[in-house]
Amino acid sequence: MPSYTVTVATGSQWFAGTDDYVYLSLEGTAGCSERHLLDKAFYNDFERGAVDSYDVTVEEDLGEIQLIKIEKRKYWYQDDWYLKYITVKTPMGDYLEFPCYRWITDEKEVVLRDGRAKLPRDDKTQILKQHRRKELETRQKMYRWKEWHPGFPLSIDAHSHSELPRDIQFDNEKGIDFILNYSKAMENLYINRFMHMFQSSWSDFADFERIFVRISNTISEYVMQHWKEDFMFGYQFLNGCNPVLIRRCTEIPKKLPITMDMVECSLERNLTLEEEVKQGNIFIVDYELLDGVDANKTDPCTIQYLAAPICLLYKNLENKIVPIAIQLGQKPGPDNPIFLPSDATYDWLLAKIWVRSSDFHIHQTVTHLLRTHLVSEVFSIAMFRQLPAVHPLFKLLVPHMRFTIAINTKAREQLICECGLFDKANATGGGGHVQMVQKAMKDLTYSSLCFPEEIKAKGMDSKEDIPYYYYRDDGIKVWEAIKSFAEDAIHIYYESDEVVCEDVELQAFVKDIYVYGMRGVKSSGFPKVIRTREKLAEYLTVIIFTASAQHAAVNFGQYDWCSWIPNAPPTMRCPPPTEKGTVTIEQIVESLPDRGRSCWHLGAVWALSQFQDNELFLGMYPDEHFVEKPMKEAMAKFRKSLDEIVNVITERNKNKKLPYYYLSPDRIPNSVAV
Repeated sequence: MPSYTVTVATGSQWFAGTDDYVYLSLEGTAGCSERHLLDKAFYNDFERGAVDSYDVTVEEDLGEIQLIKIEKRKYWYQDDWYLKYITVKTPMGDYLEFPCYRWITDEKEVVLRDGRAKLPRDDKTQILKQHRRKELETRQKMYRWKEWHPGFPLSIDAHSHSELPRDIQFDNEKGIDFILNYSKAMENLYINRFMHMFQSSWSDFADFERIFVRISNTISEYVMQHWKEDFMFGYQFLNGCNPVLIRRCTEIPKKLPITMDMVECSLERNLTLEEEVKQGNIFIVDYELLDGVDANKTDPCTIQYLAAPICLLYKNLENKIVPIAIQLGQKPGPDNPIFLPSDATYDWLLAKIWVRSSDFHIHQTVTHLLRTHLVSEVFSIAMFRQLPAVHPLFKLLVPHMRFTIAINTKAREQLICECGLFDKANATGGGGHVQMVQKAMKDLTYSSLCFPEEIKAKGMDSKEDIPYYYYRDDGIKVWEAIKSFAEDAIHIYYESDEVVCEDVELQAFVKDIYVYGMRGVKSSGFPKVIRTREKLAEYLTVIIFTASAQHAAVNFGQYDWCSWIPNAPPTMRCPPPTEKGTVTIEQIVESLPDRGRSCWHLGAVWALSQFQDNELFLGMYPDEHFVEKPMKEAMAKFRKSLDEIVNVITERNKNKKLPYYYLSPDRIPNSVAV
């Protein structure tokens, strides 16, 4: 009688093993096997990290194995089992791989196909077509769209992390408990002793050092030492944790009535302001989105304030970007002066602090939350709803969706919900952050997620004109590496544009993103269909780059740039100044966050800047969803190109006081998971 050797691999996560009864059935083109008991509870098989082998004897040859059915039945108490993969050695000596990488929960069963990626057109038999259809029907019941707030991209229909499908939950929920992590961070930073001092102001700038963790030769220490300097202020627009707002100014806006007399002493080329604009030496950052946003009113004991400044910057003869004018409101007038470097020291310093605070709010809510977290969740939900596990694009994308829905659900549960942690220290808490996302949706376009296109649209693409824009330089390199990888994958599975058009699952995936994620807004520019391999490569690059590189660029520098509170105040406790010549050091300190809010802020930026335990960085694919040699070669090529980028960035950063490493591939996690 024919005999098959079956090898079963259990995951290495905590509690990944099972003591339950496990049954296996083989289904081939010539028939089905009987149900075989692989393990009785007392055999101690399927333990965490184990690889167990069994001989399965059948009555007659089953033909080509198409499906494997695994059933788990309760023995003593219910436990979940993480099944990595199964391999089958046939009587003819052939090896078949059946990737799973899923949790089998309760008394359930899972039906697996072999690991070869297949498009819908490749399935010829009814049994495979039915399996494909049933998998998507089941997933669409589990992964449902829901509107969290009007105007937001739709998110997962789950009120808490525990309600999510087991496959997308964190292995250890405690590891992503925001309340626990923030509290631990404050304890580790030795700042919890200040937590009871809400409403208590610091004495002066030096007093902030009492909660500042001095780590020698780091960016955070350099920021603390140089934050008042115009060079440091301007540098952050290029290479800080929010390097996405600066754009070349092609015309001074009318709402900023600046004159040549105001800025003449800041210009170094003996040109008029208009001539400097024409030569491309003037840049602008406009925080108009904050205009009209309600400040946090959750604490009646502390009035908090927001501003919507406009900042004009200049590229000097050293090619450094420095500020030359700041207006703290959108409407010009006598009570909204334009602050200048030539003003009194504290006038100019407070104006810059207000810009840094506004930048913090845009960064947290728009750059970080909306444009990486919420967008990546849209991609994740659509993937699970419309792409079966056998689809090559599911196999390509699933490592880049790891834990994204889970972290966002936990954030809605604890962080950005009503009365959540976000309300404790941020001036945009209490609902302002919701207004910001709603307003920012109009600028969330497909082209703005295409990295090179967005850089060019802002006039920031010239390396000669702007030589120290490392976010741009490294981002382009990583974008091109990802795009090349996507093109290689596409050419393996899509032999022509016609095959792209005929892929009904791909088209359903794209439609789901447009209709539910982008709310069917035509002006978003998100495609409703994809008709060419070239467009598909770009689309996949957008998804992978957003989930990996873009998130890394704007997330993991938060402690570096925001831990020195005066450089990134999460709230301001006095209104913006309405006249010049009145600002004192006491007024500035009184405006900055109190001791309690400073501690919450510091705990938050520390916790958010940490990598996950056992982090998987870009190009690391330990779960072998692909089994084909051409795809494995494409992955190896991708990793090699990423290694080359790491070497280039490492060499450039040598001996730099301000190294830029957020887009070094060895520091870019595969997915949004923190």
